[in-house]
Amino acid sequence: MCFSAEADLVAGVLVGAVGVDAMRHARRPFERLLATLPLVFGVHQLVESVVWLGLEGRVDEAVWHPARWIYLAIAFGLVPVLVPIAVGGIEPVTHRLRTLVFTGVGVGVAIVLMYSIIRGPVTSVVEDHHIAYTAELWHGSIIVFGYVLATCGSLLMSGHVHVRAFGVVNVVAVALLVWLDQSALISLWCAWAAVTSIAIAVHLRVATRPPAVAEIEVRQPAL
Repeated sequence: MCFSAEADLVAGVLVGAVGVDAMRHARRPFERLLATLPLVFGVHQLVESVVWLGLEGRVDEAVWHPARWIYLAIAFGLVPVLVPIAVGGIEPVTHRLRTLVFTGVGVGVAIVLMYSIIRGPVTSVVEDHHIAYTAELWHGSIIVFGYVLATCGSLLMSGHVHVRAFGVVNVVAVALLVWLDQSALISLWCAWAAVTSIAIAVHLRVATRPPAVAEIEVRQPAL
């Protein structure tokens, strides 16, 4: 995934389908908010397919330039805020306060990142198997750390054991992507979004499954 316009298109459709399944199994408002994440990831990948086409000269600038802004606005402005809010919403009431810290970090990071892309300049070029996006960031390493803290920290602090376990896997995946190619992190993140979306759908299926009702065997007294 994320290796071409066609791959992004297919991945976007599949992840979006996972999002629809997740939404079907969401019962409470915050569960629906969590279920929107796969839908957002799916749209994100569909938008990047347009960016791919533009960088390859297959669509006009009037089409793919706005798509690039939308793609970065989702990655920089929406995801670091939506993830901790959605994760915090499924937590027990006693655990929700500590997730507010990560939401605050996400809001701060989103403001800085959105300011950087509005101020510009923003560039995007095809590099082998991904699109490399660049923008001038104030203390870039600190902002990247804050982004990871907002999106992964809320998972690690969850009251659900399986959510914490996925948080650990998420951190390892992000570290691996950075190690492979730091400039590819924004673009290759969508490959991991597919795994994340499946995990969300599975969580909602399990969380909303009605408890099993024990069957009581009634025996007639012997005559």
